[in-house]
Amino acid sequence: MIYLILSVLASSLIFIIFKLFSKYNVDTLQAIIINYVVASISGLIAYSEPIDLTYVSKQGWFYGAMILGVVFISVFNLMAITTQRNGLSVAAVATKMSLAIPIIFGILMYNESTGILKIIGIMIALIAVYLTSMKTAEGVSITKKNLIFPLLVFLGSGIIDTSLKFFETNFVAKNDVPVFSATIFGFAAIIGVFTLLYKAIKGNLRLSIKNVIAGIGLGIPNYFSIYFLIQALRHENMDSSTVFTINNVAILLVSTIAGIILFKEKLILKNWIGITLAILSIILVAFSI
Repeated sequence: MIYLILSVLASSLIFIIFKLFSKYNVDTLQAIIINYVVASISGLIAYSEPIDLTYVSKQGWFYGAMILGVVFISVFNLMAITTQRNGLSVAAVATKMSLAIPIIFGILMYNESTGILKIIGIMIALIAVYLTSMKTAEGVSITKKNLIFPLLVFLGSGIIDTSLKFFETNFVAKNDVPVFSATIFGFAAIIGVFTLLYKAIKGNLRLSIKNVIAGIGLGIPNYFSIYFLIQALRHENMDSSTVFTINNVAILLVSTIAGIILFKEKLILKNWIGITLAILSIILVAFSI
């Protein structure tokens, strides 16, 4: 349970840092790319064995980690497009509602428990995610021509969580969790660096020390959010559907409360109902263990 709590805290810190990005006019793309570099280095530092590239490249999870790295940075860019075209609420709902994908995967592929308390808790969690993410009384509004972007965010986010569970279960040894995480972030960083080089060639790149510092501040909790999540998935008394439900809802809950306390955010009635349901869903899923 301690790893799950730490994963929630690390992931919530990421949302707080993103809030600070907008406050201090940080170039999000530059900071994200620096973040992936730092997250990858953090994993390499945490790895207890000498770094052997031949050994790493021969692991069963290596090519999966490569693909996940590409998916990581692709989903981030899709989230940015979704926010620009459909609004922040749509991006938040698409990201958090994706927890349905790894939950269904865990139940179907690993025959995880489906007690009545858990099923009710998961359904309430999905409703809580929707209500807590709403920033206007009207709710989510999506035009047909822009529907593809939140859909891709939903699928991409779900694929990331599902893949982490799959590789953790079938390929990643206990001692290899840091280097596995580092490899994912490393490939995301490579894609990002090429993006920056392309911008530099086009003359559209202006590097700033502010963006570098922001990226470093984001990279460390980003690494630990994945590391602790993988460790939580290894808990023998909690299946993945339980972990993903509690993790996603708790992150939304903590980050919302942090927004109220730190950034004086105002919540509408739907948000408060969502927070109440989020707490209820966590209690129901936790007691279903």
